[in-house]
Amino acid sequence: MHFFTYKNKNLFAEGVSIEKIAKKTGTPVYVYSHKTLMRHYAAFTSAFKTVPHLICYSVKANSNIAVLQTFAQEGGGFDIVSAGELYRALKAGADARKIVFSGVGKTTDEIEYALKNKILMFSVESPQELRALDATAKRLKKKAAFAIRVNPDVDPQTHPYISTGLKKNKFGIEPVAAMKEYVYAKNNLKNIVPVGIDCHIGSQLTKIEPFIDALAKTKKLLSSLRGQGLDIKYLDMGGGLGITYDTEEPPHPSRYAEAVIEATKGLGVTLIFEPGRAIAGNAGILVTRVVYMKQGAEKNFVIVDAAMNDLARPSLYGSYHAIRPVKDIGASEITADVVGGICESGDFLAKDRIIPKPKPGDLMAVMSAGAYGFSMSSNYNSRPRAAEVMADGNRFHVIREREKLSDLVRGEKLIKGRKGK
Repeated sequence: MHFFTYKNKNLFAEGVSIEKIAKKTGTPVYVYSHKTLMRHYAAFTSAFKTVPHLICYSVKANSNIAVLQTFAQEGGGFDIVSAGELYRALKAGADARKIVFSGVGKTTDEIEYALKNKILMFSVESPQELRALDATAKRLKKKAAFAIRVNPDVDPQTHPYISTGLKKNKFGIEPVAAMKEYVYAKNNLKNIVPVGIDCHIGSQLTKIEPFIDALAKTKKLLSSLRGQGLDIKYLDMGGGLGITYDTEEPPHPSRYAEAVIEATKGLGVTLIFEPGRAIAGNAGILVTRVVYMKQGAEKNFVIVDAAMNDLARPSLYGSYHAIRPVKDIGASEITADVVGGICESGDFLAKDRIIPKPKPGDLMAVMSAGAYGFSMSSNYNSRPRAAEVMADGNRFHVIREREKLSDLVRGEKLIKGRKGK
């Protein structure tokens, strides 16, 4: 459920017309609904209210500090994968004691930054990282709490690029090897403390069964660890619950919670969840303006001012995003590719899509763009990145100014004294 609706044939974000926002900010522009973010976050907190839990929003999905502030003010935690995401979370008012540091490539500088800020724990993904964590903690004269991310070899039945729980994926450690690392850490690494187990199998999952299959393997490891005298307090289930982009029917967080709570009954752990897409995905849209209409030999093209640098998912994954007119005047339909101005044949927002026929100057809304939209955007072709806006009731706030051309060369320098031919 989201709060992007038509009123008198005009698309609104909550109580604000998209046309009004576009007139103020220009296009392309990302528009988020504060009310939708709150509703989706509350769906998780209420679903798990009967058990000890911590909702750690996945910062990578949408890292704007105003979005992060929304969850920090609700007492939420955060899942981060870089020092930059930690900086953003803290800037937004996050409680560092509710932050989990994930990711396979943490540098010693990043580990040091997180230790100094006293985060909850590190999700460790390799034996060498475990030793680097211990060495850094020793140098700082600190203790580092950690969980090992276990790779359970469970097929999440999702796109291969966002599958993370198979043996062939780069993430995590297989259960038998993880057991050895926990025991080794307990006996030999005196500056780290095992406090949890982490298991994240992928993104955009639309079935509950893969989660429960992974959990069954994780529970076996938990039992073995406690048998070795390790005090495991946290079971981190990761994120991955999908959303509706097109015809998908993912389970509601309440159904997911019922299954997880039943499967973890009596374990005596605090459950950690790291939703990102499920909270932010349908809470945002990308608004773009039609520049040209072009009829090719075999296809119609709607050329817009947003492109693959603004929203990479269609080009990267072949992902579907619904595209709607901002003003629904009942135009006749055409089949067309909706494309941007990037010099790549892979630059498209939709292919062979049946849409109301637009004309140059019309506004279009790319739906379900709140997650992995702006956070994956780039300056490819030296295009300034889009503005971001938060709708809040009958008002809206510009939460990121549109980049200027001068921003494109910030930090770059010409070589002094270099002369041409």
